[in-house]
Amino acid sequence: MAARRSQEQPPSGGALSDVVVGLVAAPGAAAELAARLAPELAAELAAQHPEVRWDVRAVQDGLVQPPADDDEIVAATRTRLLAEDWDLAVALTDVPLEVSRRPVVGTASPLHGVALLSLPALGAVGRHRRALQAAIGLVRSLLGTGDGTGDVDADDREALGRRLRQLAADDADDSDGIRFTARVLTGNLRLLVGMVRANQPWRLAIRLSRALTAAVAAGVFALITSDVWRLADSFGWPRLTVVALGSVVAVVVTLIVGAELWERPRGRRVRKQVLLFNVATAATVVIGVLSLYAVLFLLALAGGLLLVVEPLFSEGLGHEAHLSDYLELAWLTCSLATVGGALGAGLESDDAVREAAYTYRSGRSDDATG
Repeated sequence: MAARRSQEQPPSGGALSDVVVGLVAAPGAAAELAARLAPELAAELAAQHPEVRWDVRAVQDGLVQPPADDDEIVAATRTRLLAEDWDLAVALTDVPLEVSRRPVVGTASPLHGVALLSLPALGAVGRHRRALQAAIGLVRSLLGTGDGTGDVDADDREALGRRLRQLAADDADDSDGIRFTARVLTGNLRLLVGMVRANQPWRLAIRLSRALTAAVAAGVFALITSDVWRLADSFGWPRLTVVALGSVVAVVVTLIVGAELWERPRGRRVRKQVLLFNVATAATVVIGVLSLYAVLFLLALAGGLLLVVEPLFSEGLGHEAHLSDYLELAWLTCSLATVGGALGAGLESDDAVREAAYTYRSGRSDDATG
């Protein structure tokens, strides 16, 4: 395993902690470019963000066998990042990258701490200069500073400094798992919030077509079934709450376990990286599923008010129907629909779930080639 950052105690002058960035490139022209970029990227980052000491390391690694998509390259780069105990990683790839069918120079996943830089998008003239500027922008994106293409606002510089110092801090010496977890989570709360927000968890359900289709189908079936009407009426609010929590947990577990989104630390030194990743992943999925649940509830309530007419509903319940009865029906219906979503999520491919769970920030091709 590569040597880790020094643990000098900062004197009054202030010795800085290291942020280690890995530049991963396949042997050949990409590796030669990475070797030239490494010292220049370290110098540029140090000039712009002097809060920490930047250690940029260029390594040769083919990562994946072509053809491969960006999700596979990100996963392979993430594996190398954890093995080498880096803080961030940028992979130089010969694979053309696209976002919404538009070519881009690179993509960045703050959650993974990994960015991809597409060499074909840099063009043939001035490639070295463009690669340097693109790499700086991608590192900024990994740090959560806007879209990675502009200067950091003065109001954000203090927060960015704290984030960099948190990233550089080495918590590997703490052997108490509970104390270590508490310190990492509280000390990196802003970082976690930024990682989850960048992941756009509220869009999770929209990206999973099979899960969404199964949820809607289950909801429609439940809404028009008289037995469900009577169950909703007899359950009461406590039992409806338990069913709701169970349905949400079912989808969350199906997505995380089924697509193997949960990482296990390979050693003590990478525990912080893995802990932050797992917490951010879990929060992303939970928020996404809760967003789906909220939408299904509103749809179920609207559908109940429109389709389940009051006389028929009252006859099915055995008493006069009130608004509270429609709310209970909508609640149970959306819980059953969410369970249907869990079944649909089980049919999704692992790649589809990962693509839905993780959002990459992109840099346009004309940002680097123009």
